[in-house]
Amino acid sequence: METMSEYVFIGRRAPRHDAIPKVTGALKFVNDLEAPGMLIGRIYRSPYAFADIARVDVSEAERLGAVVITPDEVPHKLFNPRLVSVDEVTFKDHLILTKRPRYIGEPIAAVAAPSEELAQRAIESIRIEVERVYKPVLDPFEAMSPSAPLIHEEIMKGDQVLKVERNIAARLTYTEGDVDKAFREASVVIERSFKSGKRYHMQLEPKAVLCVPEPGGKLTIYTTTQTIHNTRILISQLFDIPESKITVVKVPIGGSFGSSIQVNYLVPIAVALCLKARRPVKIAYTREEDMLDHSNYVFHMRLKVGAKRDGEIIAGEFHNILDIGAHQIQAYPLLGTSLGWFVSMYKWKNIRYEGVAVYTNKVPSCALRGYGAPEVQWAVETVIDELAEELGMDPVELRLKNYVGRGDIFWGQGPTVRSVIKSDGVPELLLKGRELIGWDKRGRPEEKKGRFRRGVGLGRGFHTSGAGGPISGEVIDFTGAVLKLNEDGTLDYITALQDHGGGTLDAHVKIIAEELQVPPERINLALATTENTPYDVCTHASRGVFVGGEAARRAASIVKQKILEAAVRLLPMAVNPEALRIRYDPAREDAVIYVEGMPQYSITLRELARKVWQKNWGTIAAVVTYRATSAPPSFTVYYVEVEVDTWTGKVRPVRVVAGADVGTPINPDMVEGQLHGGFAMAWGMVFSEDTPYNPETGELANRFLITDYKIPTAQDLPRLEDFKVVIASTKEPSGPFGAKGLGEAAMNPAAAAICNAIYNATGVRVYELPVTPDKLLKLIREREGPA
Repeated sequence: METMSEYVFIGRRAPRHDAIPKVTGALKFVNDLEAPGMLIGRIYRSPYAFADIARVDVSEAERLGAVVITPDEVPHKLFNPRLVSVDEVTFKDHLILTKRPRYIGEPIAAVAAPSEELAQRAIESIRIEVERVYKPVLDPFEAMSPSAPLIHEEIMKGDQVLKVERNIAARLTYTEGDVDKAFREASVVIERSFKSGKRYHMQLEPKAVLCVPEPGGKLTIYTTTQTIHNTRILISQLFDIPESKITVVKVPIGGSFGSSIQVNYLVPIAVALCLKARRPVKIAYTREEDMLDHSNYVFHMRLKVGAKRDGEIIAGEFHNILDIGAHQIQAYPLLGTSLGWFVSMYKWKNIRYEGVAVYTNKVPSCALRGYGAPEVQWAVETVIDELAEELGMDPVELRLKNYVGRGDIFWGQGPTVRSVIKSDGVPELLLKGRELIGWDKRGRPEEKKGRFRRGVGLGRGFHTSGAGGPISGEVIDFTGAVLKLNEDGTLDYITALQDHGGGTLDAHVKIIAEELQVPPERINLALATTENTPYDVCTHASRGVFVGGEAARRAASIVKQKILEAAVRLLPMAVNPEALRIRYDPAREDAVIYVEGMPQYSITLRELARKVWQKNWGTIAAVVTYRATSAPPSFTVYYVEVEVDTWTGKVRPVRVVAGADVGTPINPDMVEGQLHGGFAMAWGMVFSEDTPYNPETGELANRFLITDYKIPTAQDLPRLEDFKVVIASTKEPSGPFGAKGLGEAAMNPAAAAICNAIYNATGVRVYELPVTPDKLLKLIREREGPA
């Protein structure tokens, strides 16, 4: 991929600011932090998937000297740990600690002690008296039956109390056009059902928190989070502490993939222990505990699509049953985004959608990279492939004829987040990828014989760049930035927006550098807390560059204007700031402000900063808060070649062509890295990743051990020379220097491409994930008969 020659810093390959601290182990994560007098916290978790607890006996734990909290000692307020939706549509069913656990691992009590050993002894000494144990309800269709016990009887939606019926947590329906008439008029109708697996995020860093009491009744919190401000807000709401008395410090996180969009459960527990002990408390999950903390949603999808004989799609129907687990984190908004992923894929013209979120006695579900888009796009792209085959059309041509693209209305984040698409690289990516993979030579499934069979598959999709839109809607999405020019010409940049490890803040630095023509190494990423930053909702929806980067650019633009205003006073030959320009001078390694057309009249930024200081003109700085009015799609296209061993069911990736429309690529290395990583996660989604449950006990079948949760390794993936990246030549007019997001789009359609490649190799369609070797072998034998 070529760099962008029109820019000085953007598009150039450069080392990341945190590269050396990370590889040398110098970078501090939450679990590396300590505080004087710190206690170690541990959580007593329910051994039952669904039970009523009569009494919690903590006497022995207290005798051991531990500080102990039970459900009777913490605020009894229903809450939702995710504060991304407006309150009116936020469903609340969580308690800090509970006497009615609804999944194995739900927190019942907690202890804090001077050592980890003593804390563990104390937690093991706790005894519970059980009033009743229910048989766990693990299937969403069983949960909706009238005879199933209610997992929740009452929940809250905003301030309104709701009675739960048939374990339905939330529902969303949508209709557009005359769907039944369109299906009657369709020449071809395809209807299929799909089921996804329940994946665990397997982020590098298990979650942790350190809560430190401060003088004056203040608290300082260091925690694994994608949102320092929402963490402060929730703790304030739960414990009735003014936000001004709570400081949340942004600490590097070791990946997340959406697992910390919500405020993590251990945070209010640590706060409660800290308030009772009046000493610092740290809780750090083991990997086994982390697996009991979060997972993703299981999608049960039924799609029906109708088209005319010429390939024009005229109807789309989508029934979506979500298995959300024991609690709501973002079930209702996911029903909306699932609809958005469906509607914004193709021009269905007539649409019917029914989405139902259902409680089960499983680990609560939360967002996982793509937030439902990988599942929905897998289903849609499978049906589109089948539709093309039924119509006798090239699947590429069918997609080009019907996809939602430039000039069309786009609402990937749901019905209340709509905007017009202004940049679109889909045709370029489809056609270039087609050529590179050798699409026309892929052959048909029935032509392929023998043990090892190769196939080529296609999947296209997108993700949004944030969740902003021209109206306020149901989603909170704004951010902030602070930029300050120092007295020596360097700059301090502060933002609450979290970098998950993908280089988001390096992109911000390059954007600031480009706006001010300052070398990136002279821009300091300063420590961010809730005290010194404007609000940022959280790093999600691939908004880090598009939304956060634009806030940084706007702050830099304000600083630039103030620099030019100061320069007019120092270059009296210039009549006003409009007469001045700013450029990077590689010889002086600095920005130079000069009179346009008369470069001999100039001053460096370093010189200007010093003079502004010495002349008492004040600090040049900017504070920006920014809400995007669109969330443009980052389109991605995958062509994948696989080899299937029809004797064992093992599948090997042979070649990949990954195409991305990211607008202007700010960090080329990071673009390529995201595509490689997105494909790896999709490979795991298709072939191995799942967390099945024991149907009798409700316990995870792998006993919470990651040795029995398989994710792809480098040996499972294509060689680097067999992984080609194509970047579309687009520029997003609403993005910083034309940039869009990528993080989630990099994964979304890859699973579909892999599954379509399996079909091209074997003639077998995949409708349930993961398709492990034994399952694939069974499908092949069902189609072909015994070997």
